[in-house]
Amino acid sequence: MTADPADDTRTRILRAALDLFAEHGYQRTSLRQIGERLRLTKTAVLYHFPAKEHLLAALIEPLLADLEGLLDAAQGQPTDQARWTVLEGWVDIMLAHRRPLGMLYHDIALVGRGDTYHRLITIAMRANDVIAGPDAGRRERVRAVQAVAACSDPIVFFTDVSDEVLRADMLDGVRRLLGPPPPDAAAPPPLGAAAGPHANAGTGPHADAAAGARTDLAAGPRGTTTVPASARETPVPGTGREAASGNTAPASPSGAAGTAAHRRRRPGRPPALGREQVEVARRMHAAGTHSVDAIAAALGVSRATVYRHLTAQ
Repeated sequence: MTADPADDTRTRILRAALDLFAEHGYQRTSLRQIGERLRLTKTAVLYHFPAKEHLLAALIEPLLADLEGLLDAAQGQPTDQARWTVLEGWVDIMLAHRRPLGMLYHDIALVGRGDTYHRLITIAMRANDVIAGPDAGRRERVRAVQAVAACSDPIVFFTDVSDEVLRADMLDGVRRLLGPPPPDAAAPPPLGAAAGPHANAGTGPHADAAAGARTDLAAGPRGTTTVPASARETPVPGTGREAASGNTAPASPSGAAGTAAHRRRRPGRPPALGREQVEVARRMHAAGTHSVDAIAAALGVSRATVYRHLTAQ
């Protein structure tokens, strides 16, 4: 069975648009440029997508559809099982759509206030409700929002980390935040198993667009600076983060040696950046793709620390 020529042209336009958006940004890419890359006229592009906003919506559609399918699948499950079904499936879907997610992260304001925007908000609210659980208080709901961010944001910042490694790191962070899943919760599915029909579909215009979006998953948006593993914040023994992970802190040394070791520990954010972290921070700032807040969050330090190193010569 041969592909419909109209669908094939539409898919080619979507793939070219994603490439150009990644190279130049959504704002600086015109419909004429997209057509020129494919040797099509602007009129031919407008036939399939009457406005550039329609291109953005079409590129995001497979991601939204997979997230909606995941939340539908979690309905009716026991609270703990539903929570971990959503968390693990959310990570897998984000990994399956790394390139469109990177574009959406940088151009989120361009989604506007139309149907796509409202679907994003509805999906986020549904996920927060499932993760927080019924009758959740303020603290549980705050942690649910944090958990969704932990299952999304690292994919944009750590673009050179493999899917398998990043998946393990992200879920480890969520377990430290929420505590380990109970034994009867759903076991982690293989990578991509929860990514919904669009992750592995092989036909149709949306499926083709999703396939193009997943090409070179580790590439991410061009110009993005990745924080190396050595720059990540690590949990400090004796803090709530390690306790939440289920690990037991080693016994403290006794005597003067134990007191000195205790004094050397500095819970919370590190007060300064190492040489490698300073270089990473400066590259991220110079690239113009990250705010000081984002750099501070990625490196696990305060904004004041980032400013101090950026202004130092």
